[in-house]
Amino acid sequence: MSARARVYISIGSNTNRSHYVTVALDALSEWFGVLTISPVYESEAVGFDGSPFYNLVVGVDTDWSVGELSRRFKQLEADNGRRRDEPRFRAQTLDLDILTYNGVVGETDGVELPRGEILRNAFVLWPLSDIAPDDRHPVCGKTYRELWRSYSGDQKLWPIDFTWQGKRISRAL
Repeated sequence: MSARARVYISIGSNTNRSHYVTVALDALSEWFGVLTISPVYESEAVGFDGSPFYNLVVGVDTDWSVGELSRRFKQLEADNGRRRDEPRFRAQTLDLDILTYNGVVGETDGVELPRGEILRNAFVLWPLSDIAPDDRHPVCGKTYRELWRSYSGDQKLWPIDFTWQGKRISRAL
């Protein structure tokens, strides 16, 4: 997969949240240039009793393969204190996940696409619908706007004030 691809990436942190979201955005900007950035949301921890997360979705255009993206994201996470030898559902300094890679469906370079969290978790679906409302989920065919409007989960999240590189990218309601 060497052709240019549109990729959506989720970013999450519940430890020193502003710092680690900024670290992720800085790295993505350095690697890919122009970023499409959703608002930043604060959300309850899912799957464990922990501090609230900051979550957002970023869109990039790249010629990197899924495997290269995955390797770089894991290295960035590790460089920022992420430990893979501990339980999955726990506090996270930084978590980056590939949500979609063009319209690819299935396992590619060890990554399942599209990521299942899109349909399950509000903290992924709402920000994705903010920046790609008319894009279609490659399996169910519905737009992210349609999926968000019909979302029936009970996870609570809310937009927050967030500034990156001197620009306000998110505003609290």
